[in-house]
Amino acid sequence: MVRYNRSLLFNTPLLRAINLSIAVLLVALVGAVYWFAWRPLPQTSGQIAAPITARASVVRDVLGVPHISAGSWEDAIFLQGYVTAQDRMWQMDGMRRLAAGELAEVVGASALDQDRESRRLRLERIAEVQAKNLTPEAKTIFAAYARGVNYYLETHRGQLPLEFTLLNYHPRPWRIEDTLLAALQMYRMLTTSWPEEIRKLHMLEKGDRQKVEFLYPARTGTEVAPGSNAWAVSGAHTASGKPILAGDPHLEWSIPSPWYMVHLKSGDLDVTGESLPGIPAVILGHNRRIAWSVTNLEFDVQDLYKEQIDAKTGRYQANGQLRQAVLERDWIGVKGQKPVQTDAWLTEHGPVFLNDEGQNYSLRWTAAEMGKVEFPFLALDRAENWDEFNQALRRYSGPGQNFVYADVDGNIGYHASGVLPNRQGCRGDVPADGSTNTCTWSGFIPYDDLPQVFNPESGMIVSANQNPFPENYPYVVNGGFAPPYRASEIRTLLSQHEKWKPEDMLGVQKDVYSSYLHFLAHQTVQAWDKHPGSNPQAREAAETLRNWNGQMEKKIAAPMVATLLDTELRQAAARAAAPGAESEYAARLAPVVIERLLRERPPGWFRDYDELLVTSLAAAVSAGEKMQGSKVAAWDYGQWIELRLAHPIGGALPVIGRYFNIGPVPMSGSSTSIKQTTQRLGPSLRMVIDLSNLDQSQANITTGESGHVLSRHYKDQWSAYYGGTSFPMQFDKVDAKDTLVVNPL
Repeated sequence: MVRYNRSLLFNTPLLRAINLSIAVLLVALVGAVYWFAWRPLPQTSGQIAAPITARASVVRDVLGVPHISAGSWEDAIFLQGYVTAQDRMWQMDGMRRLAAGELAEVVGASALDQDRESRRLRLERIAEVQAKNLTPEAKTIFAAYARGVNYYLETHRGQLPLEFTLLNYHPRPWRIEDTLLAALQMYRMLTTSWPEEIRKLHMLEKGDRQKVEFLYPARTGTEVAPGSNAWAVSGAHTASGKPILAGDPHLEWSIPSPWYMVHLKSGDLDVTGESLPGIPAVILGHNRRIAWSVTNLEFDVQDLYKEQIDAKTGRYQANGQLRQAVLERDWIGVKGQKPVQTDAWLTEHGPVFLNDEGQNYSLRWTAAEMGKVEFPFLALDRAENWDEFNQALRRYSGPGQNFVYADVDGNIGYHASGVLPNRQGCRGDVPADGSTNTCTWSGFIPYDDLPQVFNPESGMIVSANQNPFPENYPYVVNGGFAPPYRASEIRTLLSQHEKWKPEDMLGVQKDVYSSYLHFLAHQTVQAWDKHPGSNPQAREAAETLRNWNGQMEKKIAAPMVATLLDTELRQAAARAAAPGAESEYAARLAPVVIERLLRERPPGWFRDYDELLVTSLAAAVSAGEKMQGSKVAAWDYGQWIELRLAHPIGGALPVIGRYFNIGPVPMSGSSTSIKQTTQRLGPSLRMVIDLSNLDQSQANITTGESGHVLSRHYKDQWSAYYGGTSFPMQFDKVDAKDTLVVNPL
């Protein structure tokens, strides 16, 4: 037998060379991680000098939330810009590029379609016009913020977040226009409604007008008045005798979070809450006297117009006259390629935005029609009572929001807000004829005429994107309002007992009961009992629904069965109204329509509604089998709506990309439960404010304060968010973990 000398084997020159190479590679790897990912982490302690007027400090708490104390509000806003850039600079740059149509410049041709849409919307041009129309106060606020961002960029050249290294570019200085672009991107996300006009038009063209209109009700008749979720209860319903305000606005999932928590303190300014990266001040939160949160109003602020336009010359018909559109030409930079030219005609209605089946459409949008542009949030942050709150809010231009209010004096209130078109001659639910004058805007609805309430007798205000406009409202109302289920369930839970405490509100925010899908389950079980089918899987699904309590929880099958059943019923109703166009139906009030059909069972839609339910159940089971197998009882709703938060750049890296991401994780909730969860959106934060003791307030965002993957605050809030717990919203009692002293230059 051959024997080897182990000492010789492991000490050969080749092996030593291999070991040395591995060691060098590891050292190089550690060095690269340090240089490109660890070194850019923000300085949060010690001292720095900056162009401010007086000594200031930035105290970071256990979550990394910056508590800024400054000598003037301008210094506080400067430092807000600085610390936000410290934590979220790449997110901020990505936001302004997305809005301006400049993503392809840094990521390549894959972003061209996104850039083209942004250019067609003219967001960069709108921002330039708005910058010229800013009030002096707003310009001063935006300029202070921009100086803070730019001071970070100037002092961190070669030490910027990893994403800039991966994409090999350096961000340009921050401008006032960039803050407006960040705001316009949020405006776009919250108000884009024009696709629904096209979908409804297609259904009207192929279907029965009366039935199609039935599928698109203007209102449900069951709205909770007044009015994402926000509510306030008066002291009559709380253990402390003071109001509690809660908010969990729903936005599209993202990492980093769309919100950035911050505390600003200077003179009469002492406010904490959530801000938006790229935008100064606190957008929702509380100061020493008042608290507020928001939900999206959902009022339609976009209209499409069919244009009779010559695409070559730009000549078009308007009010019986031939007019000349303005040609706007853009060049989109594309990384590694030649710039791409884009041309668009601008009519009196707006840009020619869409060509659908040979028809050109222009888009009118309130974001492009503001006159004097104000920024009310710093005044809102300073407001001390309902009157001052409204005085600031009447200057708010959009996107339309429901503002829910409470104060330390025991008052609660609500006011719809934003620039909403006063339509004449149309609802704005389908494209109008641009060659006539039959659909116009007569200015905007006055602030004082928008829905509002102060100290209602019920001692309760609930807003969950439902239609807050009364049936006899003097202005034309159209919008993508939410079904009433979430608002009704919130009010039901709040009415079940008194003596609410702040921590109890988390239980309401994470409630996943769907009264609508529970109703569908009952209807289906009753239909099955009358006409049982022969499909064993459908029978198993019916039994699963029979014993279900309506909770949209993970790890069980019934919520998945009910959701797939809902999809089949929507398609069946749309097919009955507009055969061949059923795929177009995506109305937000569809659940209300389906419930009404099943309750009233009007003739002319279906031969037998029980048969409809049984066949729809079989179709739902067939769809589910393709995803999770033939054993229905083993289906897992949580896996069906599982969530994966993927970082747009780092998440795609091989091997290490998973450290940038969260998930996939099973989720609970639905579009018709208080915890509104889909694969596209969910609660973007949870906040509960106790007006009896502000330090007992709670808040957390989805992931963490930082956008740096190696920061301990990159996703340190996710576990609490996912588990439905929260963190103290530190205000007077700040547990300082790091303190950065900022001295004036």
